[in-house]
Amino acid sequence: MYHFFVEPSQISDRTVIITGDDVNHIKNVIRLKAGDEISVSNGVDGKDYRCGITVINDTEILCELRFIKEDGVELSSKVYLFQGLPKGDKMELIIQKMVELGVYEIIPVAMKRCVVRLDAKKVKSKTARWQGISEAAAKQSKRSVVPKIQDVMNYQDALKYAGDMDVKLIPYEMEDILEGSTGMEGTKKLIDSLANGQRIAIFIGPEGGFEASEIQAAMDLGMKPITLGRRILRTETAGMTVMAWIMYQLEK
Repeated sequence: MYHFFVEPSQISDRTVIITGDDVNHIKNVIRLKAGDEISVSNGVDGKDYRCGITVINDTEILCELRFIKEDGVELSSKVYLFQGLPKGDKMELIIQKMVELGVYEIIPVAMKRCVVRLDAKKVKSKTARWQGISEAAAKQSKRSVVPKIQDVMNYQDALKYAGDMDVKLIPYEMEDILEGSTGMEGTKKLIDSLANGQRIAIFIGPEGGFEASEIQAAMDLGMKPITLGRRILRTETAGMTVMAWIMYQLEK
């Protein structure tokens, strides 16, 4: 079943109206017809609205609301990915897969070892493209919300943004040399302790990893370094690994 997003105002007691680019997609790309069933979300209430297409024209698709699936598909906690800017088009893959896994928001972060440096014009166009990828992945995975892609932040601003979150995790390949290191046992306990309703931050370094000063700054603000095991993971793999652990813990 195809899934689409609309504004809350486009859903009434018995009718759903679809406008914009999705009209052309429904009419000319996937060629749905009157009577076909689709699902719709408004990106706010977490509900899945099931409806049948009644009218297709050049400017809008009219649908009859049939029933509302209340339980939804979203995780019980909101997970925020703070991703160090990677090289090339890796960010697109990261966004796509993290949205599929259930991330709530993604914040690109300029860190000390980032090779990529984006000027103001590039940031605006990149963010718009990334947001489009997020929406496409949300449709494909039938999410109830489209995760927001924030503008690129510097590291200090990212730490402040995560400051009041309930759980703050930072995978670090040298976690074992830090004072108070608990290794994989401690990482497992942290993941096992995650609870419904929390706001969870994950900080992932770029290809070159974190500088020691960045780890210290994070720890000073209560962030917990964790290990991802004995192997060194690529930046595009690390966040997905942590997100999969969190999803496994929170999904019931």
